[in-house]
Amino acid sequence: MENPTSRWRHRLPRTRGRWAAVVAVLAVLAGAGTWTATADDSAPPVHRQDRMMEMNGVSVDTSYFTSGGTEPRPAVLIGHGFGGSKNDVRAQAEKLAADGYAVMTWSARGFGKTTGEITLNAPDGEVKDVSGLIDWLADRPEVELDAKGDPRVGVTGASYGGAVSLLAAGHDDRVDAIAPVISYWNLSDALFPDGVFKKLWSGIFVSSGGGCERFQKQLCEMYERVAVSGKPDAAARELLDERSPEAVADRIDVPALILQGQSDSLFPLGHADAMAKAVKANGAPVSVDWIAGGHDGGDDEGDRVESRIGDWFDRYLKEDKGADTGPGFRVTRTGGVDSTDGAALKRGASSATYPGLTSGGRKITLTGAGQQRPDDGGQGGTMTGGGQQPGTDEGQGASAGGGRNAPAGGETQTFRNPAGANPPSISAVPGIGGGLSQLSSLGVGLSLDFPGQYARFESAPLDSAVHVTGSPTVRVNVKADQGDAVLFGKVYDVSPDGKQQVLPSQLVSPYRFTPAEQGKPVELTLPAVDHEVEAGHRLRLVLSATDLAYASPAEPATYTVSLDDGALTVPTAPAVKTAAATMPWWTWGLPAAAVVIAAALLLTARRRTATPAPDPALTGVPLQITGLSKKYARSSDRYAVRDLGFRVEKGQVLGLLGPNGAGKTTTLRMLMGLITPDAGEIRVFGHAIRPGAPVLSRVGSFVEGAGFLPHLSGRSNLELYWQATGRPTEDAHIDEALEIAGLGDALARAVRTYSQGMRQRLAIAQAMLGMPDLLILDEPTNGLDPPQIREMRDVMIRYAAGGRTVIVSSHLLSEVEQSCTHLVVMDRGQLVQAGPVAEITGSGDMLLVTTDAEVAEPLAEKVAALPGIGSAVRLDDGHGLLVRLDGATAAQLVSDLVRLDVPVTGVGPHRRLEDAFLTLISQGSA
Repeated sequence: MENPTSRWRHRLPRTRGRWAAVVAVLAVLAGAGTWTATADDSAPPVHRQDRMMEMNGVSVDTSYFTSGGTEPRPAVLIGHGFGGSKNDVRAQAEKLAADGYAVMTWSARGFGKTTGEITLNAPDGEVKDVSGLIDWLADRPEVELDAKGDPRVGVTGASYGGAVSLLAAGHDDRVDAIAPVISYWNLSDALFPDGVFKKLWSGIFVSSGGGCERFQKQLCEMYERVAVSGKPDAAARELLDERSPEAVADRIDVPALILQGQSDSLFPLGHADAMAKAVKANGAPVSVDWIAGGHDGGDDEGDRVESRIGDWFDRYLKEDKGADTGPGFRVTRTGGVDSTDGAALKRGASSATYPGLTSGGRKITLTGAGQQRPDDGGQGGTMTGGGQQPGTDEGQGASAGGGRNAPAGGETQTFRNPAGANPPSISAVPGIGGGLSQLSSLGVGLSLDFPGQYARFESAPLDSAVHVTGSPTVRVNVKADQGDAVLFGKVYDVSPDGKQQVLPSQLVSPYRFTPAEQGKPVELTLPAVDHEVEAGHRLRLVLSATDLAYASPAEPATYTVSLDDGALTVPTAPAVKTAAATMPWWTWGLPAAAVVIAAALLLTARRRTATPAPDPALTGVPLQITGLSKKYARSSDRYAVRDLGFRVEKGQVLGLLGPNGAGKTTTLRMLMGLITPDAGEIRVFGHAIRPGAPVLSRVGSFVEGAGFLPHLSGRSNLELYWQATGRPTEDAHIDEALEIAGLGDALARAVRTYSQGMRQRLAIAQAMLGMPDLLILDEPTNGLDPPQIREMRDVMIRYAAGGRTVIVSSHLLSEVEQSCTHLVVMDRGQLVQAGPVAEITGSGDMLLVTTDAEVAEPLAEKVAALPGIGSAVRLDDGHGLLVRLDGATAAQLVSDLVRLDVPVTGVGPHRRLEDAFLTLISQGSA
């Protein structure tokens, strides 16, 4: 994600005399790394030093950010997410530095330019590296010290970086405050919950790390062993336990702001609950914040989250007692759609203290709903999103249950685990972009359960609304006719007519029942959620034998399940109060005026609600952007994108260029409907873009690296992805996409055998499923070697050759020059130039002179010495010159070449895209 930053400019300190400048340069080369600065009118300049640090046997790539003078200030370390690098957190680092912190970012082992194997935050690996960074900070004169060698320091980060903040606090007592975001408490419990292998997320974890070979050998061997058996062993759990924050739970005793995602099937809310309890038990301040997004997508609330982290550090690092650290617990509640821009409506709810996951338990009676058998005239498994549900007779009484002869709540229901655990139920689908779990907050169901493979129990219609905040629980008896029973528990919100069921945040909880645990009451803890069930709706408990995201026993088995007490206990957290909608003073102070203003607002809302009508004149135009603007968060005059406009035609391959912070990714995110512009308009084939606009179905995108299941073939991965979208199989056009991607026989091989280039092409093929008319690619050549880059170039050209359009954002100018037909150059959010590649590169003062005979070096030197000629360089093959004009005209040059008997066959403009790009950017900065 691109965050608003100022453009970096390389500078040297001002010095007097040539020797002072030389000394300054040598100082930079010897120890200060790369020194850069950025400035704007509203904040002090932020300086950045890049350096490679040798520590603990590896080279760690770091960046150090400061602003202002040399007065002592607290320091903050920011870790990045798994599969990323220090560049991912640069914008946050700049903001904290501008706010008066010394900030350090780094790439973890095996990522970015940092060397070494990935050890998953081992105490003697990544965690020890953090202590080395703290050592370095302790020697900086501008960093505030609590004691010699002990800097005042906080640590934050998301996911992988969040875990290292917890681990650092447990292993290094110099850490003074932490703010982990969507992170894990126990990695073993995250990947092997209750002894069930979370196969999809584990595969994505390994894939995003670059493949099993990039990991520490024992980790790779452990993963392959568990992936093959489908069941974690004790050694696997022990290996991950020792790298988990829980291993040092009794030593994490610093103020902790814990931010966890509700849309997160990888590290669910239970992990944050365990963190909070441990920190509180150690006597340190703790606050818990459930954000709307998570690893499964949705709104990560980046600006609000970063602002709260800043306030937390202000209080506990700067010791600013006036800093507002917020409530002890906050949750973002999402529901409905804003009619003005199509965005999901969000409102915060909070309480003074964290309520945990079981506060305010309410018992709701369940009765056996049975299942509808195929001969009852019902459907098989269906992707729910409206329409009749599996096992539901349309129009039947809500409290009567499902199929015929439904058992009572305490009676036993029997169902099967199918051979090979196929077909599996579907809940969350890791690696699918767009955040499917967010649909549940908008009242849209998306789940799949197959008849005969689950037990189901339902409540009567609720007589009043219930807001579930925490983990429901239920007591059950489970038996299997052989071996372990593996079940997946979930609670649906079912509409009054039974046609719609919503699985909150798409979450399920897995359970493994060994033979010793079977046949006796066991309490199951279901997924922690924050979800309101409306009056008249029912709660439906489903215990399924399979789930796509997990490994189930391959052997067929028969399971029997009954409820022990016939009740589902639902936590309501009564102390958590939703913030009231803000009301202007005049709505209560001036009733008469309020009526007038309300009427005016109603008229305005109606105008804004109306979606702009399609423009018939643009029906055949893939993209037209007009006056597009997006301001930086919390700023009235800083823009990420400002007054941007350009047009893209069919068949074009358009390159979107610009330095870091130019606004490229912000523009692409607005184009895909992920964020809303402040002003201007985007039209795709004549239709105005809004979040969820139907025309977006004609747009395919590759913005971040796709996660593939390493043990499945390339084709199987694509088929699974398309199945999860719920769209008809015939609309996928998989064969066409694969033909363009050019993977050949590799499609039948497991993805774990793919090279990085093949994985990238498979990801592009995934973006091309459905053969979208407009394909958007953000840095598709990242991590590829030259042959792989050439292959990717051919993929883009072949796709556009069929009359479709490709927009590619890339920093590889030479590749853009060869693969793109048109360019849009941006700088600091504004358009610098747009047009055909040849037009942009063809201008300038460099001429290419071709000859029918080799030009000798002495002759080239004579040309270079001509009046008005800046330089003349022989081509590699000797048959021509690159001549830079410095006052002379092209006509004068030709005349002089003839006079010198140079065998000229042609003279024309020549400028590399890199030259043109740098020229355009420098002009835009003037």
